Amino acid sequence: MKYRTRKYYTEKQKSLMWERWKQGDSLHDIARLFNRHHGSIRGIFLRSGGIRPPQRKRSPRCLSLLEREEISRGIAARLSIRSIAKQLNRAPSTVSREISRNGGARHYRASVADNAALERALRPKACKLVGNNDLIHLISRKLRLFWSPQQISGWLKRQYPNEENLHVSHETIYRSLFIQARGVLKKELLQCLRTQRVIRRPKKATLKGKGLGKIPEAISISERPSSAEDRAIPGHWEGDLIQGINGSFIATLVERHSRYVMLAKVKSKKTEDVVKALIKQSKKLPKKLYQSLTWDRGSELTNHREFTIATNIDVYFCDPHSPWQRGTNENTNRLLRQYFPKGTDISLHNQRKLDSVAKQLNERPRKTLDYETPVERFNQHVATTG
Repeated sequence: MKYRTRKYYTEKQKSLMWERWKQGDSLHDIARLFNRHHGSIRGIFLRSGGIRPPQRKRSPRCLSLLEREEISRGIAARLSIRSIAKQLNRAPSTVSREISRNGGARHYRASVADNAALERALRPKACKLVGNNDLIHLISRKLRLFWSPQQISGWLKRQYPNEENLHVSHETIYRSLFIQARGVLKKELLQCLRTQRVIRRPKKATLKGKGLGKIPEAISISERPSSAEDRAIPGHWEGDLIQGINGSFIATLVERHSRYVMLAKVKSKKTEDVVKALIKQSKKLPKKLYQSLTWDRGSELTNHREFTIATNIDVYFCDPHSPWQRGTNENTNRLLRQYFPKGTDISLHNQRKLDSVAKQLNERPRKTLDYETPVERFNQHVATTG
């Protein structure tokens, strides 16, 4: 059996890998550039958790590799230290120390000395979390509640405004998770992140392609009231279904102003089952807090007129291939996949479990709400409507 020889990549090749990684290319796509298997380059990204290491820059005051080679040639030619220093336009003490710290004149090698100098120059700045056990405990506890690093960072600043030692950026939390060499946050906490990845992937925009059903008497989203567009007035909702195996579904509803989430168990994707569940869910809220519903073009809401007649709530439908028109709901569905992963049977969860998950989401601080929680913002309007 013929095996490929181990390949060592140059700094230039590694730089190309990181550029393609930043653009969103997969490991397979990047590996194909070098006619290799993706496993041969995965280790390069894994060492730093998918976060590109900062490029090292040599200070102009330090000796370069070319100068060290000149020193090596000078030693071979039995030149004095002062003669070598004069050729380099350096102080004799600089050349003397360089030779002494690298084995003396007898053992001096330019390339070895240059690599040793680079290693000695490594002075990594200590992570803010190192030794701060109170902060590590707070972050770990919130991660286990499935809070995102950005939510944790914002909440800490809001909760402890005068305690700088408890303030930390979301980027520091991410780096402490993905770069395990820091030795601060435990590796198993990676499973608490939305994606549960061990390598950080760059952000990239994607649009889900959905099958389009013909909805009779559908009202376009372009006719939705302007008050729903600017999110100034509460009561406008976005909805969708998330699917599990064995024909299991959950209806997800998100209020645009407060980002408040409600989940409803549905028997199937049949329009009569979905409409029945949505009507039942709408009865839990005051009329002023449920004025409109925006849905995609799925066939599950073919009987939308039945819903509107029963609740007096207008339903608006997104344009084809435009999931971004109900972006709040799309984002919420992504968060919910942490609780209801693809390939699992959602029908195993009862309504009580769904309410518990919705409660967790509603009690997370949101950056878009200035780190208020959806339940805090929503309850303000519940109180005013009586």
